[in-house]
Amino acid sequence: MAIVVNKLIPEFEANATGGIKVTNTSHMGQVLVLYFYPKDNTPGCTTEAMQFRDKYKDFVKAGATVFGVSRDNMKSHDDFKAKLELPFELIADTEEKMCHMFGVVKNKIMYGKKVKGIERSTFLIGADGILKQEWRGLKVPGHVDEVLKAVKLLKKAA
Repeated sequence: MAIVVNKLIPEFEANATGGIKVTNTSHMGQVLVLYFYPKDNTPGCTTEAMQFRDKYKDFVKAGATVFGVSRDNMKSHDDFKAKLELPFELIADTEEKMCHMFGVVKNKIMYGKKVKGIERSTFLIGADGILKQEWRGLKVPGHVDEVLKAVKLLKKAA
């Protein structure tokens, strides 16, 4: 089932670092920021994770919980999280269930070969479980500030 802006997000269940289970209802009452990224320990993904890390207190103050999501396994996520001292959890979507649900799996050309990869995307889910905003195929510079601004606007509107 695809996700649609201004509609409830469909049911899902995923495991995150810190032994946390994340579902479509586990964070009701909180704004949820899910950012999908291609791979742990790659330059763009590292930069993006560090920018979310550096603004994390602002997200919390605005009432949001942040999760990074990729196809990497839990061991990779634990190492990535420790190395960058990330204050938020990372979801290991090794079976690509969330990636497909959120429609972020895309065909890419890498070194002249067609490969299936994750399109860098962020989803803002309201405290009511409704998808409020999405950013797809985004570029890292300035993106985290844009998401934080949207979270603050959501809080103001509540």
